[in-house]
Amino acid sequence: MERSYDEIIRLLERLGVSETDRVFKGSDRYLPSASEHVVSDAAAHMIELSRSGEGPLYVAAIGAITNVASAILLDPGITERIVVVWLGGQPTHWPTAKEFNLRQDVPAAQVVLDSGVPFVHIPCATVASHLLTTISELAEYVKPQGDIGRYLFDICQSYQKNQYAWSKEIWDIAVTGWLIDANWVPSTIVPSPILTDQVTWSVDASRHPIRIAHGVRRNAIFGDLFKKMERFAKGELAPSWR
Repeated sequence: MERSYDEIIRLLERLGVSETDRVFKGSDRYLPSASEHVVSDAAAHMIELSRSGEGPLYVAAIGAITNVASAILLDPGITERIVVVWLGGQPTHWPTAKEFNLRQDVPAAQVVLDSGVPFVHIPCATVASHLLTTISELAEYVKPQGDIGRYLFDICQSYQKNQYAWSKEIWDIAVTGWLIDANWVPSTIVPSPILTDQVTWSVDASRHPIRIAHGVRRNAIFGDLFKKMERFAKGELAPSWR
């Protein structure tokens, strides 16, 4: 959590955003069980925000879903005030649900999937995994875009020494892509799958519905990102909390 918090602060500094008091620290551990929450500033703020707006609060979850699960356990009524969009797990037809985000906190994922909260599930394999870019593309469209562009380019370049015929997934923009334009991340409404303790998927057609993504429009998502970075570098677009 501390590393994620520090990285957010570094990104905001490169965007020229000084309102770092708007960043809240999340859970310092995973859920002990599906009935025990973890106290954090992030979960408390999520509950507060969900009560303050006129419409639903859209929660973009791009890591272990501990904070969201804790907010639900602390305030079950939040499921009527938020929509959760989560990058995590694998497609339900796969033999395992395991991937980095989900396997870190299986009880938290079970809490969210069982809660009935409006939920958009973006699997990693076969969906977010198609959001690939290359160093040459980033050098053309990201690196020239000021301090933030150089910083993001350097991070991606550092992943791999031998970059011949190499590409990199930019997983997290699947979530923001859906939030900007749901047509960029096509999805289907299905009964919420059951996440077993063995970290596999089970199906029960009587469960509440959720939305599961089954593809991404890669060019539209990256094109939007590159254009916005260029506009930001030119001073035509300012970072905003809303």
